[in-house]
Amino acid sequence: MNNLKEIKAVFLDRDGTIGGDDTVHYPGKFKLFPFAQDVIGNLKENGIKVFSFTNQPGISAGKAATEDFVEELIAFGFDDIFICPHHPSKGCFCRKPNTGMLQMATEKYNLPLENCVVIGDRWSDMLAASKVGCVKILVKTGAGHAALNEHFDKIKDIELEYIAEDLEDAVDWLYQEHKRT
Repeated sequence: MNNLKEIKAVFLDRDGTIGGDDTVHYPGKFKLFPFAQDVIGNLKENGIKVFSFTNQPGISAGKAATEDFVEELIAFGFDDIFICPHHPSKGCFCRKPNTGMLQMATEKYNLPLENCVVIGDRWSDMLAASKVGCVKILVKTGAGHAALNEHFDKIKDIELEYIAEDLEDAVDWLYQEHKRT
């Protein structure tokens, strides 16, 4: 990808990437980073679809409802929401680092994943992105430092395009790296 016109979509993880920290905060208690909604809006103004893709096993445990997450994330400005509600022990196709959520978006929006970007704070975000050829940007917020330290063995063979301080830095880099022509 040489310019923003080639970027079809950006997939953003929720917890630790757009707000919160390295734990799950359920809808109503989740706080966006101050710049996150502006970043989402700016991407959309540039003609880029912005999707949330998030593992939320608390849904299957009855701690929250899928609809509450969807309502919250749509209010933040996302074009669409992809959620894995399953417990890690279920071995589902959608739970990151599996690629199910990315593939669902591909089918729904006819997206070439090599023209998509994944921004997340966990090793599982980067591994899912790597499996399908997306641009991979790891943010140091949330669990980002753990991904680079305690879980580095899981991503050491993945070439990350950028390691960002936060979501704002990630998208600034994206704009610099992929200027419109």
